[in-house]
This record gives sequence, structure tokens and C-alpha cells, in this order.
Amino acid sequence: MSLVDSTLLQRTVHLLEMIYHDTTLDCHLAEVAQQALKEMRLDEHCHQPALHCDLWDQSSTIMITYGDSLFSEGEKPLLTLKHFLDEQCEGLINSVHILPFFPYSSDDGFAIMDFSSVNEALGDWQDIQNIAKNYRLMGDLVINHCSSRSIWFENFIRAEGAGHDYFFTECPDTDLSAVVRPRTSPLLRKTETPYGTQYVWCTFSHDQVDLDFRNPQVLLQFIRIVRLYLDMGVRIFRLDAIAFLWKRAGSSSINLEETHNVVRLFRLLIEHAQA
Repeated sequence: MSLVDSTLLQRTVHLLEMIYHDTTLDCHLAEVAQQALKEMRLDEHCHQPALHCDLWDQSSTIMITYGDSLFSEGEKPLLTLKHFLDEQCEGLINSVHILPFFPYSSDDGFAIMDFSSVNEALGDWQDIQNIAKNYRLMGDLVINHCSSRSIWFENFIRAEGAGHDYFFTECPDTDLSAVVRPRTSPLLRKTETPYGTQYVWCTFSHDQVDLDFRNPQVLLQFIRIVRLYLDMGVRIFRLDAIAFLWKRAGSSSINLEETHNVVRLFRLLIEHAQA
């Protein structure tokens, strides 16, 4: 590694130590850090991002829209959106935030079934890339949870395959009265698995099952997702429901220090990937 790469590795390890300081891991954080840099393709060509760079000014005008807000007969909605931006918003809009455009099962797109593909009803990755060519594209990284109909959760129920150990569970007898939530549904979802009954944490709904970032493999999976989104043209990331990411019994489980350090880690990696 170059000097810059070595410094980046050290900073990544430091943040991982801060994230996982209170957990018992069967892996070495230096190896996790190296894997994170590899997933972001920062292992060979890495440049320092500009310091104190203003990313927003008075010219920053962002449209926020669902991918299917506009319709035109015979066109997929993302293509219609591109035509609208080009023909009706020229000189007025320079950035666009497309709300979750992935296959989903509920909550207007925020219960994602597959983070790696575009909802076929909207279009495809080529449509996303075409918009990103002319507009600064913002995308949602729905990082706290995924759909109960995702392959990850199906594998959790089967106790095998990718995702079988991705979800946060808690004993139903634990005192969780301090937990802050935006919903009134029961926090824990009773789920039968080959290992017996599990109670899965659901901050929002029982169709939105919470991921367990105490497992570094979950973190690495989302680093891969970020790399994909960068490759597809996303340049601004909105971290959906990020405040609820880290949970701890006996606490409010909102805005915990581990969560802030996860944000710092993603910012570090994204800034270097975009430099």
C-alpha cells in the first residue's frame, strides 16, 4: 500500500475499534478494514479528498421525487423523469434525489427486498445512470432494515446462506421500555427457525426487519452496496433511519455512539472513493 493507503487503513481500523469496542468478535478488525477497502476498491488507487471543501452553495437545487411520480404512455417512469428534467427543468434543477427505486414489499419503497437491482416497474440501472450523467444524483441507503421478504431474511428463517446471521434478535423478557421508536407496533417479531423461536427486532414494522451491525459481515455487505451505487452514479447518500442502527438493551437505542462511528466510517470510505 502507498502512504495514503496505509493512513486510510489505520483510520479505518481505528473507527472499527470504536464501533466494535463493546462486542465479542471472532475476527480481527485489521482484516475487516482491509476487506472494507478492497470492497470499495481503495486498495490500489486512493487519493486524499480535498480538505474543507464546500459541497453545497446557492446553486444547489435538488428535486426530491419517487421514481414513479411521472407517467407517460409507453415509457418506464425513470425515462419519463429524465425527459421531464431535461425538457422542463433545464437551468433550474442540478440535482435529483430519487427515493428508493429498488424492489420492495411495503412502506413506499423503504422495505427493500433487493438492494442490488432496480424495480422493474420503474426501469433499470441504465435509466439511473442516464439521469446521473446530467444531474447530481442522491440515493437512499436504507441501512437499518430490509424487507421480511428479502432473500437475506428467508435465509435467516432457514438458518443457512447469506443473511442467516444478519438480523438483530432479543429475548422477549428483556426490559426494552427505554427504546425510542417511531411506531406503536410490537418491537419484536416472533419468528420460527431451525434453531427455535427467535424474536427479531423491528424498529418500524414487522415487514421491516432490523439488521445486526454487531456482525461485521453486515457492515461489509453495505460497503459493497455503496460501491455499487457509486458505480451506478449516486453521488449523495441519504442514510435512511440511520439513528436506529445500533441497539443496546437498557438504552434508548437511538443515536448511540456506535451509530455515529458507522457514519464516520462510511463518510471516510465514500470521500476517498469519490476523490
